[in-house]
Amino acid sequence: MAEAGAPRAVIWTLSACNFVIGMGAFVVIGFLRPVADAFAVSSGTAGWLMTVYALSYAVLSPVLVSLTGAVGRRRVLAAGLAIFALGMALCALAPSLPVLMGARALAAAGAGMFTPVSAAVAAALSPPETRGRALAAVVFGLTLAQVAGVPAGGWIAYTFGWRAAFWVVLAVALAGIWLVWTRVPRGLRFRPVALSDLGIVLRDGLVMGAILFTTSFLGAIFVLYTFVGPLLSETMGWGRDGVTLALVVFGVGAVIGNLGGGWMADRLGAVPTMVTLCIAQIVLMPAFSGLPYPPALVLLLCFVWSLVGWSFMAGQQVRLLSLAPEEASVVLALNAAAIYVGSAIGSAVGGAVLSSAGTGALGVAGGIAAFLALGHILWSHRAARLRSLGAG
Repeated sequence: MAEAGAPRAVIWTLSACNFVIGMGAFVVIGFLRPVADAFAVSSGTAGWLMTVYALSYAVLSPVLVSLTGAVGRRRVLAAGLAIFALGMALCALAPSLPVLMGARALAAAGAGMFTPVSAAVAAALSPPETRGRALAAVVFGLTLAQVAGVPAGGWIAYTFGWRAAFWVVLAVALAGIWLVWTRVPRGLRFRPVALSDLGIVLRDGLVMGAILFTTSFLGAIFVLYTFVGPLLSETMGWGRDGVTLALVVFGVGAVIGNLGGGWMADRLGAVPTMVTLCIAQIVLMPAFSGLPYPPALVLLLCFVWSLVGWSFMAGQQVRLLSLAPEEASVVLALNAAAIYVGSAIGSAVGGAVLSSAGTGALGVAGGIAAFLALGHILWSHRAARLRSLGAG
């Protein structure tokens, strides 16, 4: 196990590497239009780069985490980053859109090994009273990618070409492998997991219903977020600099929301936090259907929307660990997969809305999806209470 001073260093190392994962996963949002132009397809078709990544992560992550359950955590983390880096290299070299999608799927497999294991390590190294903040710290890297990684990738893509953005992610991923290998202690092992553990969780309707709240909540957000670049270009007339600034503001909100969500989860409770955030999404997202607004108001809207959108993850993870503490690694892997199922569904729905009703309908569609997410968390909480009463 880690020595006394190691947990903080380990947690922030994992957070830094999750920054790399987040940048590689979501960087295409910042340059969907250049990719679409390069391969002579629509923005909606290019949006499938997010959908393919998401579906690949969702399918492969729980299986790969289960298959590697008996392997030392440092090796799994390093291997996941190495596979992710290989995927980024193939993305940069892809001669066609199908090849690019295949490379994205490979990168998703590596990310699917890394992120849930990093969360399980953070949870295991932290006492219960600070677990929400520890998980928020690990996820901080993913949200920081919204501040720096995604906007920087978009700026690089518009300035030097979209392939250059993937090369940058590759370089940072290689540095991440070194960081994991030198900073994460050898011999970190927790209760081994196997495919049988995956089966146990998959057959538990209550736990799976709770996990899938991640899908419904983030799916609502990605209806709009995937196409925020084309939306701002069409309604506000913003190009590279305007879209990049909006993504930076969105990212700042994501970072503050992530840290605030950990605080809320530890003090207010997971379910009240998530209900509040759903209501906020229902109110905020339809406002995007009213664009254009004054630029300062648009940036404020992006900030608040992101703030409440990214505040939910720590509370969701704490709730899942309370429902299935013995299956922590598998539950967190499935939750990470649910993130990408949500982004896949949201991206696909957003693409359909964009094609059929135009950019003006994206905000309203996202608000409707957030209303469904609210119903989901209320149902899931009621089911959990009924089970606990029955067990008592």
